[in-house]
Amino acid sequence: MSLTIRSRRCVLPGGVRPASIHVRDGVIVDVAEHSVASPGRQIVDAGDLVVAPGLIDTHVHVNEPGRTEWEGFDTATRAAAAGGVTTIVDMPLNSIPATTTVAGLEAKRAAAAGRCWVDVGFWGGVVPGNRDDLAPLADAGVLGFKCFLVPSGVDEFQHVGEADLGAAAAVLAELGLPLLVHAELPAALKSIDPSAEARRYVTWLDSRPPECETDAVAMVIDVVRRTGAWMHIVHLAAAPAMALLREARRDRLDITVETCPHYLFFAADEIRDGETPLKCAPPIRDQHNRDLLWRGLLDGDIDLVATDHSPAPPELKQIETGDFVRAWGGIASLQLGLAAMWTAASRRGIGVDRLSEWMSAAPARLAGLDRTKGRIAPGFDADLVVWDPEAEWMVEPARLHHRHPVTPYAGRHLRGRVVETFLRGEEIFNGTVLEPARGRLLARTS
Repeated sequence: MSLTIRSRRCVLPGGVRPASIHVRDGVIVDVAEHSVASPGRQIVDAGDLVVAPGLIDTHVHVNEPGRTEWEGFDTATRAAAAGGVTTIVDMPLNSIPATTTVAGLEAKRAAAAGRCWVDVGFWGGVVPGNRDDLAPLADAGVLGFKCFLVPSGVDEFQHVGEADLGAAAAVLAELGLPLLVHAELPAALKSIDPSAEARRYVTWLDSRPPECETDAVAMVIDVVRRTGAWMHIVHLAAAPAMALLREARRDRLDITVETCPHYLFFAADEIRDGETPLKCAPPIRDQHNRDLLWRGLLDGDIDLVATDHSPAPPELKQIETGDFVRAWGGIASLQLGLAAMWTAASRRGIGVDRLSEWMSAAPARLAGLDRTKGRIAPGFDADLVVWDPEAEWMVEPARLHHRHPVTPYAGRHLRGRVVETFLRGEEIFNGTVLEPARGRLLARTS
């Protein structure tokens, strides 16, 4: 199929400018001047809408198989398509079995086959005692690995200590793959007073002070110094950790960092009693911390933004009781990441090109997909999102494709609406998620 998509606002590697993007057989073959069109091509004229690389969300908990009642490949990837996300990378936990062995990976792939509306890659898991499973998982095609330094919340994915972290890092340094780290340390956690008011957000916030993250980041840096491994800090919430990371990078250590839309959109000062859809770990911190995270993104101390889409049924989120202590810690936002980020970024005068770097190009590099995805350039997959940065709309849970319409963005007015999403030049969303499911299962290639 031959296709030309043109707009006066195309987000290209050199900036935003008018262009026509020429596609053949799912691949971009040329990026030309806006007026250039070839005979025989289908033409999509996006006018003044933004045409950007499809988003790549490298932090998604699909939960299937085993906890498909929380989320599944069908619902998650429909939500992704509706949100302009053309590739997700699935986390190795919350599913049963966890992706800590090749058998676990095969179970994931079997569950996903033929049921994905966008492309899907997989992270493998690092847990105590599975050092010998890491190379076979890499050979089977995982894009990298993930571990927890604190209890994960599910029994089948145990957290690692410094010894297991170092052993895994040594293996992954040889394999050349990243190790994604949930960086909080148990020793810095604070016990929750049984008499504390469970509906107050501060009860949860105070139990996980910034030291949980800064102490963990210091440990990760030490392991990287010893092993030479590439480690990636997921969902950074505590801005003070950036000083440690900045120093490590000055020493040329191989460390990358992400944060999430909810840490950049919300602030602890604004969270109401009982508003458990906003519970996550690490917790959302105060407005000053939020401002520092934005500064870190702009200065390059934080590399990318991923949603950490981690949904759960309403009863696990304690929607009825508003109990922050008992509620599952995870935020559902896969469909809303672009709009949430643009709403917050545009208020700060940040351009659409920066969002594409943080949410497309940089995640592609983390996942090893940057030779085919994350940019509008010849030779890259024609994974594109057409969106209206001026459109303002209210989040209606009934219009979300997540399995459960429980999200802290419900009822909020956001800016930026996805109009169309293309996967390898095929339209997969135009206000409706389009049949058939065209997503592919991605595997690492050497």
